[in-house]
Amino acid sequence: MSRTLPSRPPNTAVLLREAFVVVNDVVLARLADAGHAAVRTPHGAVFQFLDKEGSTVSVLAARAGVTKQAMADLVAHLEQHEYVTRIPDPSDRRAKLVLATPAGREVMALARATVPEIERRIAELIGERRLRQLREDLALIIEGSWTDAGESPLHADGGR
Repeated sequence: MSRTLPSRPPNTAVLLREAFVVVNDVVLARLADAGHAAVRTPHGAVFQFLDKEGSTVSVLAARAGVTKQAMADLVAHLEQHEYVTRIPDPSDRRAKLVLATPAGREVMALARATVPEIERRIAELIGERRLRQLREDLALIIEGSWTDAGESPLHADGGR
């Protein structure tokens, strides 16, 4: 499906988001083809930050940068569709750990298995050298200090 953006001056943040949407749609299509249409984009925040031995909703929310309520809603949806389960936390009787079920582990494996195809398709579009450079540039942006709107790696050295 082709996405048409409104005509506006280039905006790096919007382009990064839209590139993510395009790539993520490939993963969602593979999941749907495998019978996992109940898994949508926001559920990636659960799977991405879920420890193999389980994680609390609070930990997942903190890692994903969302509220506990938002994460609880995502977990509840996945639990309803049998992608995760909750068990008592052996280290804290008041807490529950979220664990991937076999179906949840299948979703994670399918998503990981789609990565080489995505990488190949990007390399076909922009070339291997530019793909390596893109990864390096994105890592630099991610690793930069973004403590507030006025302090970013872009300001630190005059705009690189």
